[in-house]
Amino acid sequence: FGTIAAANSLSDVYAMGGRPLAALNVAAFPADLPSEILAEILAGGSQKAAEAGVPVLGGHTLDDDEPKFGMAVTGLVHPDRVVTNAGACVSDMLVLTKPLGTGIITTAHKAGKAHQDVLDSAIQIMATLNDHASQAMLEVGVHAATDITGYGLAGHLKEMVQASSVAARISRSALPVIPGALELLEQDIVPGGTHRNLSAVSGSFSWDRSLSQKDMLLISDAQTSGGLLIAVTPDRVDRLLARLKERGTPVAAVIGEIVQGPAGKIIVTP
Repeated sequence: FGTIAAANSLSDVYAMGGRPLAALNVAAFPADLPSEILAEILAGGSQKAAEAGVPVLGGHTLDDDEPKFGMAVTGLVHPDRVVTNAGACVSDMLVLTKPLGTGIITTAHKAGKAHQDVLDSAIQIMATLNDHASQAMLEVGVHAATDITGYGLAGHLKEMVQASSVAARISRSALPVIPGALELLEQDIVPGGTHRNLSAVSGSFSWDRSLSQKDMLLISDAQTSGGLLIAVTPDRVDRLLARLKERGTPVAAVIGEIVQGPAGKIIVTP
């Protein structure tokens, strides 16, 4: 819990090409649960922050009915090197650095339907920092980036193309997926947030007729601590993929491209 929450909190800084400097814990915890559980959560967060080279300076804890934990992170980036989600240009290639499916798998785990190896894979991916992906994109030079979290690939891609006043085309078959997630999706195991995401983007997406409802749900799946979605020029994409692979990111997948069209419009092909 703590490890994944910390990685997720640090991700926003990495997505903008920044370097995290310090973090503060923000926790809400039921008073009737053993304090040892909170200690384990904080320890996990501290360990992941240490991996990132970030000191945890303190924090705040509230009594609440449901355990919650995250970090407020301060980072540093040169004003001329900020990577935003608003700079994507027509002909840019779209690159994703983590596979999809964490929302489906964690929901299946809550229902007791996820095999341990599938859950372990999802945990490992969620706990992986986006620092190496960020370093790779800075080395190569890219136009735009965002991290994929609760709004899913669909929601965060929509934000990118709207902010950049462009459209996009992605391929369902090009999307990397955590092994086991599709089998769970076939059992209709889908988070409520994923359904809400799909509903929220319905007016912006144009789906090929061969795509199923489950394909749409996968693309809309609410992720926790997902990868970076990067827009890079065609002449630099191979270099970016090579840097990502050298740095050991979970995946380095070209999933589509930026195209001309109404701002915020996304075409999904098989």
